[in-house]
Amino acid sequence: MFADEAKIFVKAGDGGNGVVAFRREKFVPRGGPSGGNGGKGGDVYLVASPNHNTLAGFNHKVHFKAERGAHGGGSNKQGAQGADYEIAVAPGTVAWEAETGDYLGELVTVGDRLLVAQGGRGGRGNAAFRSPTHQTPRMAENGEPGEERWLYLELKLIADVGIIGVPNAGKSTLLASVTHAKPKIADYPFTTLAPNLGVALVDDRDLVLADIPGLIEGAHAGAGLGITFLRHIERTRLLIHVLNGLSPDPVGDYEAINQELEWFNPYLVDRPQIVAFNKMDLPDVQERWPAIRAALQRRGVEALPISAATGENVQRLLRQAAATLAVLPPAQSIEPYKPVVRPVDEDAFTIEHDADGWHVFGKRIERVASMTNWDYYEAALRFQRVLEAMGVTEALRRAGVKEGDTVFVGSAELAWSDDYRYDR
Repeated sequence: MFADEAKIFVKAGDGGNGVVAFRREKFVPRGGPSGGNGGKGGDVYLVASPNHNTLAGFNHKVHFKAERGAHGGGSNKQGAQGADYEIAVAPGTVAWEAETGDYLGELVTVGDRLLVAQGGRGGRGNAAFRSPTHQTPRMAENGEPGEERWLYLELKLIADVGIIGVPNAGKSTLLASVTHAKPKIADYPFTTLAPNLGVALVDDRDLVLADIPGLIEGAHAGAGLGITFLRHIERTRLLIHVLNGLSPDPVGDYEAINQELEWFNPYLVDRPQIVAFNKMDLPDVQERWPAIRAALQRRGVEALPISAATGENVQRLLRQAAATLAVLPPAQSIEPYKPVVRPVDEDAFTIEHDADGWHVFGKRIERVASMTNWDYYEAALRFQRVLEAMGVTEALRRAGVKEGDTVFVGSAELAWSDDYRYDR
């Protein structure tokens, strides 16, 4: 089944926890701190794979999680880094942040990799907290949580040539006649409900063609099937525009389809086109061909009469396409998108109050809370010092926090005390 859209959840690995440990060796009665740091969590990558040509695999699996880092150990043993997780996708996949709509990147060629979730750093063991004034620290950090997010993926087929035209123009018949592709063919509109790919051999080179489902007026705004498949035209280097010889107005169809392409993406206006007037095996079409040809020539368009059903002029069409591609630049993305980089003030925080208590939100303070190991008294005292240094304590006091109120910082739930500030 062809699928060109997917929504998946990715979770990078959490960092491993640091540990509290002291040297306990013979002849070393007062060994110093020797707790090692935890390992970094694994990252999550999208990787363009030669074995995939759709996003259908994500219909069965949606959640992907990298390995967490290993915990530190005594004797200054450092935890191992968690294994990265690679998600195989089809070349041509574009990734977006589902919640914000931010563009993350695209994978055009096989082997391209895109980092979509970064693993958390490992927590520090007590050896890292040793200082000249504090020789025996009894505290360690938990690992930092790995990034997690929902991603929206869309696939844009990568083909040399895109075959476009109104419904029932004969695009699928043309693809089937020159390749081993087996698209569904019938004499009614919208036979093709998904793009089809085929490879044609033209003299000494392969030509990858994509049959794009029929476009109609209003496709750029969602009419018909067009809005779903217009994006597949963007990465093709050349378009074969098939005109239906039996249409009441083939020239009007030509102009309408080109208008839809421009409205969808202005970059497509400059995409080279070869125009093919199809169904020349029918007497009525042969009779009207001279008038249609003259009307197109008045618009600066030289069309090639073909019959996809009998093969008339089809090889000539393919050779013309191959010759045009030979002088065109290599395939590349035409999107003007750039990955979004939002500057973040990590020290900034906000305070909200509701029936449950006080909620403190901020990137750095929430990270510190998640990495605080509350089993150690010294770690709790350090957290209080961080809150005071960042101005959170004073801000809560000004906001009206009272003795016994509950204060939430990330996943930590604390009780406010005027004497000790907080008590977990």
